[in-house]
Amino acid sequence: MPKLLHIQSSPMGELSFSTRAAKAFVDAYAGAHPGDSVEVLDLWKTELPQFDFTAASGKYKIMRGLPHAGDEARAWEGVVRLIEHLKSADKVLVSAGMWNFSIPYRLKQYLDVIIQPGYTFSFDPEKGYSGLVTGKPLQLILASGGEYPGGSPAAGLDFQKPYLEMIFGFIGFTDIRTLRVEGTLTPDAESNLNGITEAASSAGKVF
Repeated sequence: MPKLLHIQSSPMGELSFSTRAAKAFVDAYAGAHPGDSVEVLDLWKTELPQFDFTAASGKYKIMRGLPHAGDEARAWEGVVRLIEHLKSADKVLVSAGMWNFSIPYRLKQYLDVIIQPGYTFSFDPEKGYSGLVTGKPLQLILASGGEYPGGSPAAGLDFQKPYLEMIFGFIGFTDIRTLRVEGTLTPDAESNLNGITEAASSAGKVF
């Protein structure tokens, strides 16, 4: 049974614009793909591994081709478990609001944990970096209080959309689709959301 994994990174529940738009996407997806399963990974209700000294030292052991010590091996069990969970999905949906021109820190922590050499990317001196999470489409559903149209001075402040598209591309995603509701702090917030909700519903049907 194909699985859609929804990585939800807003703590705001039904008040979240990104979560509300993502719900329209998931509802449409479930209706169009009744044989698929949908799993929600709420990053605010999930215990993410702490990438502390022990885990970080384990990472450098991997990069140097050295074996883990006991504590490092135990720390890496949680890291590998989270990576394998992502790899188990056939399709991925990420919903996120913009925090301080970037992404919520729980989403950043999740990414810092899963982006590991030999697991989600590799490096060859001749070929460079290669992503290891391949063959899965990714839908990004984003929200931002301001507006950041391409080519405008404000676009230079957008470290949300470009970063997420780059970092998921780095680990192997090539089919990346993005929808964003902007201006969620303006009087037009609800009408802006309605437009993205309709687009998200259409996107969910064909994902």
